[in-house]
Amino acid sequence: MEIQSQQHKKQEFEAEGEENRLLQLEECETIPLSLPQQSSLSISLEGVDREDCVYAAKDKIHIFDLESNGNINGSTVVPPFSWKKLWLFTGPGLLMSVAFLDPGNLEGDLQAGAIAGYSLLWLLMWSTIMGLLIQLLSARLGVATGRHLAELCREEYSNWARLVLWFLAELALIAADIQEVIGSAIALKILSHGFLPIWAGVVITAFDCFFFLFLENYGVRKLEGVFAVFIGTMGFSFAWMFFDTKPNEEELLMGLLVPRVSSKTLRQAVEIVGCVITPHNVFLHSALVQSRDIDIRNKGQVQEALNYYSIESSIALLITLIINLFVITVFARVFYGTEQAKDIGLVNAGQYLEEKYGGGFFPILYIWGIGLLAAGQSSTITGTYAGQFITEGFLKLNIKKWLRALITRSCAIVPTMIVAIVFNTSEGSLDTLNEWLNVLQAIQIPFALIPLLTLVSKEEVMGTFRIGPLLERVAWTVVVLVIMLYGYMLLDFFLSEVKGLLFGLLVFLGAAAWISFIAFLLKHSGAISSIFLKSPNSEGFSLAN
Repeated sequence: MEIQSQQHKKQEFEAEGEENRLLQLEECETIPLSLPQQSSLSISLEGVDREDCVYAAKDKIHIFDLESNGNINGSTVVPPFSWKKLWLFTGPGLLMSVAFLDPGNLEGDLQAGAIAGYSLLWLLMWSTIMGLLIQLLSARLGVATGRHLAELCREEYSNWARLVLWFLAELALIAADIQEVIGSAIALKILSHGFLPIWAGVVITAFDCFFFLFLENYGVRKLEGVFAVFIGTMGFSFAWMFFDTKPNEEELLMGLLVPRVSSKTLRQAVEIVGCVITPHNVFLHSALVQSRDIDIRNKGQVQEALNYYSIESSIALLITLIINLFVITVFARVFYGTEQAKDIGLVNAGQYLEEKYGGGFFPILYIWGIGLLAAGQSSTITGTYAGQFITEGFLKLNIKKWLRALITRSCAIVPTMIVAIVFNTSEGSLDTLNEWLNVLQAIQIPFALIPLLTLVSKEEVMGTFRIGPLLERVAWTVVVLVIMLYGYMLLDFFLSEVKGLLFGLLVFLGAAAWISFIAFLLKHSGAISSIFLKSPNSEGFSLAN
Protein backbone atom coordinates (compact mmCIF):
# COMPACT_ATOMS: atom_id res chain seq x y z
CA MET A 1 0.00 0.00 0.00
CA GLU A 2 2.79 2.37 0.92
CA ILE A 3 4.54 1.66 -2.39
CA GLN A 4 1.30 2.29 -4.32
CA SER A 5 0.80 5.55 -2.39
CA GLN A 6 4.29 6.71 -3.27
CA GLN A 7 3.78 5.82 -6.92
CA HIS A 8 0.45 7.69 -6.90
CA LYS A 9 2.09 10.80 -5.43
CA LYS A 10 4.89 10.55 -7.97
CA GLN A 11 2.37 10.41 -10.83
CA GLU A 12 0.50 13.43 -9.42
CA PHE A 13 3.77 15.35 -9.11
CA GLU A 14 4.78 14.51 -12.68
CA ALA A 15 1.31 15.44 -13.96
CA GLU A 16 1.45 18.75 -12.10
CA GLY A 17 4.95 19.41 -13.44
CA GLU A 18 3.85 18.63 -16.99
CA GLU A 19 0.88 20.94 -16.61
CA ASN A 20 3.12 23.75 -15.36
CA ARG A 21 5.56 23.12 -18.19
CA LEU A 22 2.77 23.35 -20.76
CA LEU A 23 1.51 26.57 -19.18
CA GLN A 24 4.99 28.05 -19.35
CA LEU A 25 5.36 26.86 -22.91
CA GLU A 26 2.06 28.45 -23.85
CA GLU A 27 3.13 31.67 -22.19
CA CYS A 28 6.44 31.60 -24.10
CA GLU A 29 4.52 31.58 -27.38
CA THR A 30 3.20 35.04 -26.57
CA ILE A 31 6.55 36.50 -25.50
CA PRO A 32 9.14 37.20 -28.24
CA LEU A 33 12.39 36.15 -26.62
CA SER A 34 15.21 38.47 -27.57
CA LEU A 35 18.35 36.45 -27.20
CA PRO A 36 18.92 32.71 -27.73
CA GLN A 37 20.76 30.90 -24.94
CA GLN A 38 21.20 34.20 -23.13
CA SER A 39 22.97 34.36 -19.80
CA SER A 40 24.78 37.66 -19.43
CA LEU A 41 22.40 40.01 -21.22
CA SER A 42 19.06 40.76 -19.63
CA ILE A 43 15.83 40.48 -21.61
CA SER A 44 13.50 43.42 -21.33
CA LEU A 45 9.96 42.25 -22.03
CA GLU A 46 8.06 45.35 -21.07
CA GLY A 47 6.80 47.48 -23.90
CA VAL A 48 6.76 44.72 -26.49
CA ASP A 49 4.69 45.75 -29.53
CA ARG A 50 4.57 49.36 -28.41
CA GLU A 51 5.34 52.30 -30.64
CA ASP A 52 8.90 52.54 -29.34
CA CYS A 53 9.77 49.11 -30.75
CA VAL A 54 11.84 48.95 -33.92
CA TYR A 55 8.93 47.42 -35.84
CA ALA A 56 5.56 46.65 -34.31
CA ALA A 57 4.29 43.11 -34.91
CA LYS A 58 1.49 44.41 -37.14
CA ASP A 59 4.02 46.24 -39.36
CA LYS A 60 6.31 43.27 -39.96
CA ILE A 61 6.18 41.36 -43.23
CA HIS A 62 4.87 37.82 -42.73
CA ILE A 63 6.85 35.24 -44.67
CA PHE A 64 6.74 31.86 -42.97
CA ASP A 65 3.67 29.61 -42.90
CA LEU A 66 1.85 28.57 -39.73
CA GLU A 67 3.36 25.10 -39.71
CA SER A 68 6.91 26.37 -39.50
CA ASN A 69 5.97 29.05 -36.98
CA GLY A 70 4.32 26.48 -34.80
CA ASN A 71 7.52 24.55 -34.21
CA ILE A 72 8.69 26.37 -31.09
CA ASN A 73 11.29 23.73 -30.32
CA GLY A 74 13.43 25.15 -33.08
CA SER A 75 13.49 22.94 -36.16
CA THR A 76 16.81 23.09 -37.98
CA VAL A 77 15.27 22.03 -41.30
CA VAL A 78 15.74 24.69 -44.00
CA PRO A 79 13.25 24.44 -46.93
CA PRO A 80 14.48 24.55 -50.54
CA PHE A 81 15.25 27.89 -52.18
CA SER A 82 12.18 29.93 -53.14
CA TRP A 83 12.18 32.94 -55.46
CA LYS A 84 8.99 34.16 -53.78
CA LYS A 85 10.66 34.18 -50.36
CA LEU A 86 13.73 35.90 -51.76
CA TRP A 87 11.45 38.62 -53.10
CA LEU A 88 9.78 39.01 -49.70
CA PHE A 89 13.17 39.27 -47.98
CA THR A 90 14.43 41.81 -50.53
CA GLY A 91 14.41 45.34 -49.13
CA PRO A 92 16.66 45.80 -46.09
CA GLY A 93 19.72 45.32 -48.30
CA LEU A 94 18.52 48.13 -50.58
CA LEU A 95 18.20 50.56 -47.67
CA MET A 96 21.58 49.47 -46.31
CA SER A 97 23.32 49.79 -49.67
CA VAL A 98 22.41 53.47 -50.01
CA ALA A 99 25.25 54.30 -47.59
CA PHE A 100 27.63 53.00 -50.28
CA LEU A 101 26.24 55.60 -52.71
CA ASP A 102 25.83 58.74 -50.62
CA PRO A 103 27.23 62.11 -51.82
CA GLY A 104 30.38 61.62 -49.73
CA ASN A 105 31.04 58.38 -51.63
CA LEU A 106 30.41 60.05 -54.98
CA GLU A 107 32.89 62.80 -54.16
CA GLY A 108 35.47 60.20 -53.15
CA ASP A 109 34.78 58.35 -56.41
CA LEU A 110 35.18 61.36 -58.66
CA GLN A 111 38.39 62.47 -56.95
CA ALA A 112 39.81 58.94 -57.12
CA GLY A 113 39.04 58.79 -60.84
CA ALA A 114 40.35 62.27 -61.60
CA ILE A 115 43.61 61.88 -59.62
CA ALA A 116 44.34 58.12 -59.79
CA GLY A 117 42.62 57.23 -63.06
CA TYR A 118 41.59 53.58 -63.30
CA SER A 119 44.28 52.34 -60.92
CA LEU A 120 42.13 52.11 -57.77
CA LEU A 121 39.21 50.13 -59.17
CA TRP A 122 40.60 46.94 -57.60
CA LEU A 123 40.53 48.62 -54.20
CA LEU A 124 36.91 49.68 -54.74
CA MET A 125 36.01 46.05 -55.45
CA TRP A 126 37.82 44.60 -52.43
CA SER A 127 36.62 47.31 -50.04
CA THR A 128 33.05 46.57 -51.16
CA ILE A 129 33.66 42.89 -50.38
CA MET A 130 34.97 43.86 -46.93
CA GLY A 131 31.93 46.07 -46.45
CA LEU A 132 29.67 43.18 -47.43
CA LEU A 133 31.28 40.94 -44.80
CA ILE A 134 30.70 43.55 -42.09
CA GLN A 135 27.11 44.18 -43.16
CA LEU A 136 26.32 40.45 -43.21
CA LEU A 137 27.63 40.16 -39.66
CA SER A 138 25.38 43.07 -38.67
CA ALA A 139 22.38 41.38 -40.30
CA ARG A 140 23.29 38.09 -38.59
CA LEU A 141 23.28 39.82 -35.22
CA GLY A 142 19.84 41.33 -35.80
CA VAL A 143 18.22 38.17 -37.15
CA ALA A 144 19.60 35.73 -34.55
CA THR A 145 18.91 37.91 -31.50
CA GLY A 146 15.81 39.85 -32.51
CA ARG A 147 17.56 43.04 -31.37
CA HIS A 148 19.79 45.58 -33.07
CA LEU A 149 23.37 46.58 -32.32
CA ALA A 150 22.63 49.72 -30.29
CA GLU A 151 20.23 47.80 -28.01
CA LEU A 152 22.76 45.06 -27.40
CA CYS A 153 25.52 47.57 -26.70
CA ARG A 154 23.31 49.08 -24.00
CA GLU A 155 23.20 45.68 -22.29
CA GLU A 156 26.79 44.68 -22.99
CA TYR A 157 28.72 47.71 -21.71
CA SER A 158 28.78 49.74 -18.50
CA ASN A 159 26.93 53.06 -18.34
CA TRP A 160 29.94 55.28 -19.03
CA ALA A 161 31.08 53.18 -22.00
CA ARG A 162 27.54 53.03 -23.37
CA LEU A 163 27.17 56.81 -23.21
CA VAL A 164 30.53 57.34 -24.91
CA LEU A 165 29.55 54.91 -27.68
CA TRP A 166 26.22 56.71 -28.12
CA PHE A 167 27.84 60.17 -28.24
CA LEU A 168 30.41 59.09 -30.84
CA ALA A 169 27.74 57.33 -32.94
CA GLU A 170 25.59 60.47 -32.93
CA LEU A 171 28.61 62.62 -33.83
CA ALA A 172 29.47 60.41 -36.80
CA LEU A 173 25.81 60.31 -37.88
CA ILE A 174 25.58 64.10 -37.84
CA ALA A 175 28.78 64.29 -39.90
CA ALA A 176 27.38 61.86 -42.46
CA ASP A 177 24.03 63.65 -42.52
CA ILE A 178 25.66 67.01 -43.20
CA GLN A 179 27.41 65.51 -46.23
CA GLU A 180 24.19 63.93 -47.47
CA VAL A 181 22.00 67.01 -47.00
CA ILE A 182 24.53 69.36 -48.58
CA GLY A 183 24.97 66.90 -51.46
CA SER A 184 21.22 67.08 -52.12
CA ALA A 185 21.33 70.88 -51.81
CA ILE A 186 24.10 71.04 -54.41
CA ALA A 187 22.03 68.82 -56.74
CA LEU A 188 19.00 71.10 -56.32
CA LYS A 189 21.17 74.11 -57.12
CA ILE A 190 22.41 72.40 -60.28
CA LEU A 191 18.94 71.33 -61.41
CA SER A 192 17.45 74.78 -60.68
CA HIS A 193 20.26 76.36 -62.70
CA GLY A 194 21.51 78.25 -59.64
CA PHE A 195 18.11 79.59 -58.59
CA LEU A 196 18.06 77.66 -55.28
CA PRO A 197 21.00 78.56 -53.02
CA ILE A 198 22.67 75.89 -50.86
CA TRP A 199 20.84 76.92 -47.68
CA ALA A 200 17.44 76.64 -49.40
CA GLY A 201 18.31 73.18 -50.69
CA VAL A 202 19.32 72.19 -47.16
CA VAL A 203 15.90 73.22 -45.81
CA ILE A 204 14.04 71.36 -48.58
CA THR A 205 16.11 68.21 -48.13
CA ALA A 206 15.85 68.33 -44.36
CA PHE A 207 12.09 68.26 -44.37
CA ASP A 208 11.15 66.30 -47.47
CA CYS A 209 12.62 63.15 -45.93
CA PHE A 210 9.65 63.17 -43.53
CA PHE A 211 7.37 62.76 -46.53
CA PHE A 212 9.18 59.60 -47.59
CA LEU A 213 9.30 58.27 -44.03
CA PHE A 214 5.55 58.88 -43.87
CA LEU A 215 5.20 56.20 -46.53
CA GLU A 216 6.20 53.65 -43.89
CA ASN A 217 2.72 54.11 -42.41
CA TYR A 218 1.43 52.40 -45.54
CA GLY A 219 3.84 49.49 -45.13
CA VAL A 220 7.57 48.86 -45.09
CA ARG A 221 7.44 47.62 -48.68
CA LYS A 222 6.30 51.05 -49.91
CA LEU A 223 9.37 52.69 -48.41
CA GLU A 224 11.62 49.97 -49.83
CA GLY A 225 10.02 50.58 -53.22
CA VAL A 226 10.97 54.27 -53.00
CA PHE A 227 14.58 53.26 -52.38
CA ALA A 228 14.49 50.92 -55.37
CA VAL A 229 13.43 53.92 -57.48
CA PHE A 230 16.25 56.07 -56.06
CA ILE A 231 18.89 53.41 -56.71
CA GLY A 232 17.47 52.78 -60.18
CA THR A 233 17.68 56.52 -60.91
CA MET A 234 21.31 56.62 -59.83
CA GLY A 235 22.11 53.55 -61.89
CA PHE A 236 20.43 54.97 -65.00
CA SER A 237 22.05 58.41 -64.63
CA PHE A 238 25.60 57.23 -64.06
CA ALA A 239 25.29 54.46 -66.65
CA TRP A 240 24.25 57.13 -69.18
CA MET A 241 27.38 59.12 -68.28
CA PHE A 242 29.51 55.96 -68.45
CA PHE A 243 28.45 55.01 -71.98
CA ASP A 244 28.42 58.64 -73.11
CA THR A 245 32.09 59.19 -72.17
CA LYS A 246 33.24 55.84 -73.67
CA PRO A 247 35.93 54.81 -71.13
CA ASN A 248 38.88 52.66 -72.11
CA GLU A 249 37.76 49.03 -71.64
CA GLU A 250 41.28 47.60 -71.43
CA GLU A 251 42.39 50.07 -68.75
CA LEU A 252 39.16 49.47 -66.84
CA LEU A 253 39.79 45.72 -66.76
CA MET A 254 43.40 46.24 -65.70
CA GLY A 255 42.27 48.57 -62.93
CA LEU A 256 39.97 45.88 -61.54
CA LEU A 257 42.40 42.97 -61.73
CA VAL A 258 45.85 44.47 -61.08
CA PRO A 259 46.47 46.00 -57.61
CA ARG A 260 48.29 49.32 -57.96
CA VAL A 261 48.82 52.22 -55.59
CA SER A 262 51.44 54.94 -55.47
CA SER A 263 52.45 57.61 -53.00
CA LYS A 264 50.52 60.16 -55.08
CA THR A 265 47.28 58.18 -54.88
CA LEU A 266 47.57 56.81 -51.33
CA ARG A 267 45.19 59.39 -49.91
CA GLN A 268 42.54 58.58 -52.50
CA ALA A 269 43.02 54.87 -51.77
CA VAL A 270 42.35 55.40 -48.07
CA GLU A 271 39.30 57.55 -48.87
CA ILE A 272 37.80 54.81 -51.06
CA VAL A 273 37.88 52.35 -48.15
CA GLY A 274 36.62 55.04 -45.78
CA CYS A 275 33.69 55.91 -48.02
CA VAL A 276 32.49 52.32 -48.32
CA ILE A 277 32.56 51.31 -44.63
CA THR A 278 30.49 53.78 -42.59
CA PRO A 279 29.73 53.46 -38.86
CA HIS A 280 26.02 54.33 -38.82
CA ASN A 281 25.34 51.73 -41.51
CA VAL A 282 26.59 48.97 -39.18
CA PHE A 283 23.96 49.98 -36.62
CA LEU A 284 21.29 50.43 -39.29
CA HIS A 285 21.42 47.02 -40.96
CA SER A 286 20.99 45.07 -37.72
CA ALA A 287 17.68 46.91 -37.22
CA LEU A 288 16.39 46.81 -40.80
CA VAL A 289 16.39 43.00 -40.92
CA GLN A 290 13.81 42.94 -38.12
CA SER A 291 11.13 44.21 -40.51
CA ARG A 292 10.46 40.55 -41.38
CA ASP A 293 8.47 38.35 -39.00
CA ILE A 294 10.97 35.70 -37.86
CA ASP A 295 10.61 33.44 -34.83
CA ILE A 296 14.13 33.41 -33.40
CA ARG A 297 13.31 30.27 -31.40
CA ASN A 298 12.93 28.42 -34.69
CA LYS A 299 16.47 27.70 -35.90
CA GLY A 300 15.22 26.71 -39.33
CA GLN A 301 13.57 30.10 -39.82
CA VAL A 302 16.63 31.98 -38.59
CA GLN A 303 18.94 30.00 -40.89
CA GLU A 304 16.61 30.48 -43.85
CA ALA A 305 16.40 34.23 -43.18
CA LEU A 306 20.21 34.45 -43.00
CA ASN A 307 20.47 32.64 -46.33
CA TYR A 308 18.08 35.03 -48.09
CA TYR A 309 19.55 38.15 -46.48
CA SER A 310 23.01 37.04 -47.60
CA ILE A 311 21.76 36.77 -51.19
CA GLU A 312 19.83 40.05 -51.27
CA SER A 313 22.62 42.03 -49.55
CA SER A 314 25.19 40.63 -51.97
CA ILE A 315 23.05 41.62 -54.96
CA ALA A 316 22.45 45.11 -53.52
CA LEU A 317 26.16 45.73 -52.96
CA LEU A 318 27.01 44.35 -56.40
CA ILE A 319 24.74 47.07 -57.82
CA THR A 320 26.48 49.74 -55.71
CA LEU A 321 29.87 48.45 -56.86
CA ILE A 322 28.81 48.87 -60.50
CA ILE A 323 27.45 52.38 -59.88
CA ASN A 324 30.59 53.49 -58.02
CA LEU A 325 32.67 51.97 -60.83
CA PHE A 326 30.68 54.04 -63.35
CA VAL A 327 31.51 57.26 -61.48
CA ILE A 328 35.22 56.52 -61.08
CA THR A 329 35.68 55.51 -64.70
CA VAL A 330 33.79 58.55 -66.02
CA PHE A 331 36.01 60.98 -64.16
CA ALA A 332 39.13 58.92 -64.93
CA ARG A 333 38.26 59.09 -68.61
CA VAL A 334 37.51 62.81 -68.61
CA PHE A 335 39.84 64.40 -66.04
CA TYR A 336 42.79 62.08 -65.31
CA GLY A 337 46.01 63.94 -66.12
CA THR A 338 44.28 67.30 -66.63
CA GLU A 339 44.73 70.58 -64.77
CA GLN A 340 41.22 70.37 -63.28
CA ALA A 341 41.86 67.00 -61.61
CA LYS A 342 42.96 68.42 -58.24
CA ASP A 343 40.20 71.05 -58.10
CA ILE A 344 37.21 68.89 -58.91
CA GLY A 345 34.43 68.34 -56.34
CA LEU A 346 30.68 67.85 -56.07
CA VAL A 347 29.95 71.52 -56.72
CA ASN A 348 31.86 71.95 -59.97
CA ALA A 349 31.93 68.36 -61.29
CA GLY A 350 28.80 68.76 -63.40
CA GLN A 351 29.99 72.04 -64.88
CA TYR A 352 33.36 70.54 -65.81
CA LEU A 353 31.60 67.61 -67.47
CA GLU A 354 29.41 70.06 -69.38
CA GLU A 355 32.47 71.95 -70.65
CA LYS A 356 34.05 68.70 -71.86
CA TYR A 357 31.00 67.15 -73.52
CA GLY A 358 28.66 70.06 -74.19
CA GLY A 359 24.87 69.99 -74.03
CA GLY A 360 23.67 67.22 -76.30
CA PHE A 361 20.14 65.84 -76.32
CA PHE A 362 20.11 65.68 -72.53
CA PRO A 363 22.89 67.84 -70.99
CA ILE A 364 25.30 65.77 -68.91
CA LEU A 365 25.21 68.48 -66.23
CA TYR A 366 21.59 67.61 -65.43
CA ILE A 367 22.23 63.87 -65.63
CA TRP A 368 24.88 64.34 -62.95
CA GLY A 369 22.48 66.50 -60.92
CA ILE A 370 19.70 63.89 -61.04
CA GLY A 371 22.03 61.12 -59.90
CA LEU A 372 23.44 63.28 -57.11
CA LEU A 373 19.94 64.26 -55.97
CA ALA A 374 18.84 60.61 -55.82
CA ALA A 375 21.96 59.78 -53.78
CA GLY A 376 21.41 62.65 -51.37
CA GLN A 377 17.69 62.12 -50.85
CA SER A 378 17.94 58.38 -50.24
CA SER A 379 20.91 58.67 -47.89
CA THR A 380 19.25 61.38 -45.77
CA ILE A 381 16.27 59.08 -45.21
CA THR A 382 18.47 56.19 -44.09
CA GLY A 383 20.42 58.64 -41.92
CA THR A 384 17.22 59.63 -40.14
CA TYR A 385 16.30 55.96 -39.83
CA ALA A 386 19.70 55.11 -38.35
CA GLY A 387 19.43 58.03 -35.94
CA GLN A 388 16.16 56.69 -34.58
CA PHE A 389 17.62 53.24 -33.97
CA ILE A 390 20.82 54.57 -32.39
CA THR A 391 19.04 56.97 -30.04
CA GLU A 392 16.34 54.50 -28.99
CA GLY A 393 18.82 51.65 -28.64
CA PHE A 394 21.42 53.36 -26.49
CA LEU A 395 19.10 55.58 -24.42
CA LYS A 396 15.89 53.50 -24.47
CA LEU A 397 13.66 56.49 -25.13
CA ASN A 398 10.03 55.37 -24.81
CA ILE A 399 8.60 57.96 -27.17
CA LYS A 400 6.56 57.78 -30.34
CA LYS A 401 8.30 57.18 -33.65
CA TRP A 402 7.36 60.51 -35.20
CA LEU A 403 8.70 62.42 -32.19
CA ARG A 404 11.90 60.38 -32.17
CA ALA A 405 12.35 61.08 -35.90
CA LEU A 406 11.82 64.80 -35.28
CA ILE A 407 14.41 64.87 -32.49
CA THR A 408 17.05 62.94 -34.42
CA ARG A 409 16.40 65.02 -37.57
CA SER A 410 16.74 68.25 -35.59
CA CYS A 411 20.07 67.10 -34.11
CA ALA A 412 21.44 66.94 -37.64
CA ILE A 413 19.62 69.77 -39.41
CA VAL A 414 20.60 72.57 -37.02
CA PRO A 415 24.36 72.06 -37.46
CA THR A 416 23.78 71.44 -41.17
CA MET A 417 22.05 74.81 -41.57
CA ILE A 418 24.90 76.56 -39.75
CA VAL A 419 27.47 74.78 -41.87
CA ALA A 420 25.62 75.57 -45.10
CA ILE A 421 25.59 79.30 -44.31
CA VAL A 422 29.20 79.48 -43.06
CA PHE A 423 30.79 77.30 -45.75
CA ASN A 424 28.74 78.46 -48.74
CA THR A 425 31.37 81.02 -49.64
CA SER A 426 33.49 78.99 -52.05
CA GLU A 427 33.95 75.54 -53.50
CA GLY A 428 37.22 75.16 -51.59
CA SER A 429 35.54 75.74 -48.24
CA LEU A 430 33.03 72.97 -48.94
CA ASP A 431 35.88 70.60 -49.81
CA THR A 432 37.60 71.50 -46.51
CA LEU A 433 34.34 70.86 -44.68
CA ASN A 434 34.03 67.45 -46.34
CA GLU A 435 37.52 66.49 -45.14
CA TRP A 436 36.64 67.37 -41.54
CA LEU A 437 33.39 65.42 -41.76
CA ASN A 438 35.31 62.38 -43.01
CA VAL A 439 37.58 62.73 -39.99
CA LEU A 440 34.59 62.62 -37.62
CA GLN A 441 33.36 59.41 -39.22
CA ALA A 442 36.85 57.91 -39.18
CA ILE A 443 37.06 58.50 -35.44
CA GLN A 444 33.84 56.54 -34.90
CA ILE A 445 34.40 53.47 -37.09
CA PRO A 446 36.28 51.34 -34.48
CA PHE A 447 33.47 51.94 -32.00
CA ALA A 448 30.94 50.37 -34.35
CA LEU A 449 33.04 47.47 -35.65
CA ILE A 450 34.59 46.25 -32.39
CA PRO A 451 31.24 45.96 -30.51
CA LEU A 452 29.74 44.20 -33.55
CA LEU A 453 32.45 41.53 -33.62
CA THR A 454 32.40 41.22 -29.85
CA LEU A 455 28.69 40.39 -29.88
CA VAL A 456 28.53 38.08 -32.91
CA SER A 457 31.38 36.03 -31.38
CA LYS A 458 29.55 35.42 -28.08
CA GLU A 459 27.62 32.19 -27.69
CA GLU A 460 25.51 33.62 -24.84
CA VAL A 461 24.32 36.32 -27.27
CA MET A 462 24.12 34.43 -30.57
CA GLY A 463 23.51 30.88 -29.37
CA THR A 464 24.26 28.39 -32.13
CA PHE A 465 24.54 31.24 -34.64
CA ARG A 466 27.75 32.70 -33.26
CA ILE A 467 30.47 32.91 -35.88
CA GLY A 468 33.11 30.18 -35.97
CA PRO A 469 36.83 30.63 -35.20
CA LEU A 470 37.95 30.91 -38.84
CA LEU A 471 35.37 33.54 -39.76
CA GLU A 472 36.13 35.31 -36.50
CA ARG A 473 39.79 35.57 -37.48
CA VAL A 474 38.95 36.81 -40.95
CA ALA A 475 36.51 39.39 -39.56
CA TRP A 476 38.98 40.68 -36.96
CA THR A 477 41.66 40.90 -39.65
CA VAL A 478 39.35 43.02 -41.81
CA VAL A 479 38.45 45.23 -38.84
CA VAL A 480 42.11 45.75 -37.86
CA LEU A 481 42.95 46.60 -41.48
CA VAL A 482 40.11 49.10 -41.72
CA ILE A 483 41.04 50.73 -38.39
CA MET A 484 44.67 51.02 -39.51
CA LEU A 485 43.60 52.67 -42.76
CA TYR A 486 41.39 55.10 -40.90
CA GLY A 487 44.21 55.73 -38.43
CA TYR A 488 46.53 56.57 -41.31
CA MET A 489 43.94 58.95 -42.74
CA LEU A 490 43.60 60.69 -39.37
CA LEU A 491 47.36 60.94 -38.94
CA ASP A 492 47.85 62.31 -42.45
CA PHE A 493 45.05 64.82 -42.00
CA PHE A 494 46.18 66.16 -38.64
CA LEU A 495 49.85 66.37 -39.64
CA SER A 496 48.83 68.63 -42.50
CA GLU A 497 46.24 70.64 -40.57
CA VAL A 498 47.62 70.98 -37.03
CA LYS A 499 49.17 74.40 -36.52
CA GLY A 500 49.97 75.87 -33.16
CA LEU A 501 50.98 74.41 -29.83
CA LEU A 502 47.53 74.53 -28.22
CA PHE A 503 45.79 72.82 -31.15
CA GLY A 504 48.55 70.23 -31.28
CA LEU A 505 48.14 69.48 -27.57
CA LEU A 506 44.38 69.03 -27.98
CA VAL A 507 44.90 66.66 -30.91
CA PHE A 508 47.46 64.67 -28.90
CA LEU A 509 45.05 64.31 -25.94
CA GLY A 510 42.24 63.34 -28.28
CA ALA A 511 44.41 60.71 -29.99
CA ALA A 512 45.43 59.27 -26.61
CA ALA A 513 41.78 59.02 -25.54
CA TRP A 514 40.84 57.44 -28.90
CA ILE A 515 43.51 54.75 -28.63
CA SER A 516 42.71 54.12 -24.95
CA PHE A 517 39.01 53.55 -25.66
CA ILE A 518 39.86 51.19 -28.52
CA ALA A 519 42.12 49.26 -26.15
CA PHE A 520 39.30 49.10 -23.58
CA LEU A 521 36.85 47.68 -26.12
CA LEU A 522 39.37 45.12 -27.33
CA LYS A 523 40.10 44.02 -23.77
CA HIS A 524 36.37 43.73 -23.06
CA SER A 525 35.90 41.59 -26.17
CA GLY A 526 38.65 39.17 -25.13
CA ALA A 527 39.79 39.09 -28.76
CA ILE A 528 43.43 39.86 -28.05
CA SER A 529 43.95 36.93 -25.71
CA SER A 530 41.70 34.29 -27.22
CA ILE A 531 41.05 34.68 -30.93
CA PHE A 532 44.40 33.39 -32.18
CA LEU A 533 44.43 30.52 -29.69
CA LYS A 534 41.31 28.96 -31.19
CA SER A 535 41.67 26.31 -33.85
CA PRO A 536 39.85 27.32 -37.01
CA ASN A 537 37.43 24.96 -38.71
CA SER A 538 35.76 25.04 -42.05
CA GLU A 539 32.28 25.19 -40.52
CA GLY A 540 32.96 28.54 -38.92
CA PHE A 541 33.59 30.40 -42.14
CA SER A 542 30.15 30.39 -43.73
CA LEU A 543 27.98 33.41 -42.97
CA ALA A 544 24.88 31.45 -43.82
CA ASN A 545 25.53 28.55 -41.47
